[in-house]
Amino acid sequence: MGMTDRLNPEGLRYARAVAETKSFSAAARAYGVTQPALSNGVARLEERLGGRLFDRSPRGVTQTAFGARILPLIDRALVALDAVAAEARRLTEPGERTIRMGVSPLIGSHLIARTFGEVRDLPVARDLVLREANMQDLRASLLAGELDIILIPAVTAMPRFEHRVIDVEPVVVVSPDAGEGAPLELEQAGKERFILVPDTCGLTTFTTQLFQAHEVPLRTYPGEAAGYQVLEDWANLGLGSALVPRSKLTSPDVPHRPLTNEGREVQISFEAVWSTDAPLAADLLRLADSLAAARL
Repeated sequence: MGMTDRLNPEGLRYARAVAETKSFSAAARAYGVTQPALSNGVARLEERLGGRLFDRSPRGVTQTAFGARILPLIDRALVALDAVAAEARRLTEPGERTIRMGVSPLIGSHLIARTFGEVRDLPVARDLVLREANMQDLRASLLAGELDIILIPAVTAMPRFEHRVIDVEPVVVVSPDAGEGAPLELEQAGKERFILVPDTCGLTTFTTQLFQAHEVPLRTYPGEAAGYQVLEDWANLGLGSALVPRSKLTSPDVPHRPLTNEGREVQISFEAVWSTDAPLAADLLRLADSLAAARL
């Protein structure tokens, strides 16, 4: 059996993701797998190829001379492999009418309602079937072809997929001492203690990235809330403050204040992610462009 008979497409995809993100951890997040699993997949590929593709250092991940020659070949091989799968789907599913859409729990009902409206306006009538799930499951289902498109907060890379920002929304700080709702500057937010939810919907990732990007300390409550309603309840109990998109407030009367950075409103972005090789790729592009245009 030759070397090419033993090459695992999964390992090839992992290597391409590392090359694109220049990070093993970012590539693992993009594929919804653990970093050890991705690292082991790349290591097995390197063993079968007979050379190392990447060097790791405190400065990050770089391609070796061997990798610089091999990785473009890996990319071309995967493009060809994906083209085979896409053409097979087009030939065997010519009458497919349903768009299977995954949504993060962080997606507001207003955006979902807008999506149904845009789907009705597509050139060919389509049914829209929704599935709400955590970020890892959504990414894995998109990669496996079980979903056609996903709507998620724009907080993580997904190599080889098409992305379109379809909505932006202000984030607010929920706390019982919000008073008249005067804006809270991000620098001052570093003095608050924030209650977080499990890092599954993208909100905790967004919060962490926001504070890190502006070098503001993020002080957190040692416990963890199960959902947005619990965030409000616990904030009302004085356990800490909560950061949420404004649409996730259960009522406009919930004590809250806008979060600003140097006087500008802090916003969270949401994006549509899909594959250009999907059988309904043309309609998915129209849908994403329509959603993006509707927010302007």
